[in-house]
Amino acid sequence: MLEEFINRMERAETRDDLTELTFFLRDHYGIAHVIYHWVNSDGEQYGAGTYPVEWAKHYIDSGYLRTDPVVQGCFQRFHPVEWKRLDWSSKAARKMMEEAVQFGIGHQGYSIPLRGPAGQFALFTMNDTCDDAAWAAFTTENVRDLMLIAHYFNQKALTFEPDRGESVPPPLSPRESEALTYLALGYSRAQVAELISISEHTLRVYVESARFKLGAMNTTHAVARALSMGVIVV
Repeated sequence: MLEEFINRMERAETRDDLTELTFFLRDHYGIAHVIYHWVNSDGEQYGAGTYPVEWAKHYIDSGYLRTDPVVQGCFQRFHPVEWKRLDWSSKAARKMMEEAVQFGIGHQGYSIPLRGPAGQFALFTMNDTCDDAAWAAFTTENVRDLMLIAHYFNQKALTFEPDRGESVPPPLSPRESEALTYLALGYSRAQVAELISISEHTLRVYVESARFKLGAMNTTHAVARALSMGVIVV
């Protein structure tokens, strides 16, 4: 599936194509919703996802971007976030969730924060109505692919930003992204090679290729640049 997704993403030419991809992912994973929510440095936002149009409009009209625990919580983090670990204690947060459920939004959520140049911030979210055990099993099983998918969504979305300039780094291949992501998480080269089923020699080739694309002096510098540019998310 991941290869098919990447092929479709590479062919995407409009934001509508990104929305079609969220429906593809939703149906593949058999969950309620898939959403990509983007905010640029000027505060402009748009969403590509399977949420009802009525909810998206209500969300914007109600100004929930300023109070949404998911947005506020993820903005302070770099790691994927389980919605239930966020602070939903405020009256505004509870009201928003109650209204979201009325529009068919599930109470389970897993959001991956993404960052790009010039203050761009985005969230890639999977959402469902299942119980806690089923949701924990889903996220544990799919976290690696979800991180790569989120990365590709953000990378493609940046190409649609009119004033992105030349600050967007060249795209990394799936293997290059995987390698840097696992290294950023603290795995050794031997562990990374085993995780993605390649030799350490082949891993070295991917890391060196990524380092060259990112203009980094060494592997540590490449990981740091990839994180700061939003190319990988950990």
